[in-house]
Amino acid sequence: MALKVLMVCLGNICRSPLAEGILQSKVDPTLVFVDSAGTGGYHVGERPDERSIEVAAKYGLSIGHQKCRKLTSSDLDTFDLIYVMDQSNYRNTIALAKNQRQRAKVRLLLNEISVETNEVPDPYYGGQDGFEQVYRLIDAACETIAKRLQNKA
Repeated sequence: MALKVLMVCLGNICRSPLAEGILQSKVDPTLVFVDSAGTGGYHVGERPDERSIEVAAKYGLSIGHQKCRKLTSSDLDTFDLIYVMDQSNYRNTIALAKNQRQRAKVRLLLNEISVETNEVPDPYYGGQDGFEQVYRLIDAACETIAKRLQNKA
């Protein structure tokens, strides 16, 4: 059975779709299943933000097929690891946890690498440069995660 990893941000249109696509590109899909969700249900059923789709395409990844969905309490049972993009996402995800086992699954994505911040900035209100910065941060963290997951699988 594949290890299940969930990437979480606020709206599931900018950061977590990128994280889903990036991590998927770095792991064996028969060993690791990757999905994404948002803590807010603002964009359920929509495609990721066009700027996320564009920056992913620039690096050879296709994420336009993804559909935004809202994080549910059952996700804390279904997934083995849940990576959140910032402290707000962390608090909202932890609030759904029913026990310590579920809480232990939730981690800040950037805690996987050594950077000045542990929060992936939300690029939604910024320009394309913000999406480029977010891509690079997520890519670095996913590289570390993928190596660890491949060793476990």
